[in-house]
Amino acid sequence: MTLALFPGTFDPFHNGHLDIAQRALALFDDLVIGVYALPDKRLLFSHEERIALVQACLREIGADGRAHVMGYDGLTVDFARRIGARVLIRGLRNSVDFDFELQMAQTNHWLAPDVEYVCMFANAPNHFVSATLIRQISALGGDVSGLVPPAIARALKEKHPPLQALSNAPPRRPRP
Repeated sequence: MTLALFPGTFDPFHNGHLDIAQRALALFDDLVIGVYALPDKRLLFSHEERIALVQACLREIGADGRAHVMGYDGLTVDFARRIGARVLIRGLRNSVDFDFELQMAQTNHWLAPDVEYVCMFANAPNHFVSATLIRQISALGGDVSGLVPPAIARALKEKHPPLQALSNAPPRRPRP
């Protein structure tokens, strides 16, 4: 039985992540989606919120109990070993992702040669989607519902209430 780990920050989890998770489930017996606690970047959602949101996304697609969500910190390969994962799953959208993931794969192989690194290419509808792009669109009042699962769309609306339209009228001068 092969357990695969799909690690990431998932801030937020989006349709590209969901696609990779579903395809990984078709290849491996079990999948842990590992939500990294302490990335070196500003986050929109807390660690607990990100875990709960990924769990909600799995419920929405009716994941059959072979997909689990766990939070972690420290080295990803150490977490993989702790949970018994033999494979790390990563998604690739473009050549920039490839260069980064190649470096990570080589480093992780040096750290843990017993853990394999498998990259899956993003499918066409998701190859441009990134969590950064989604956060930016949402913060500016844009509709991201086509890029994220419904649970994420609801959570983003709570974090970013609709912006009030700005008026083009000149500011009023106070009366003396």
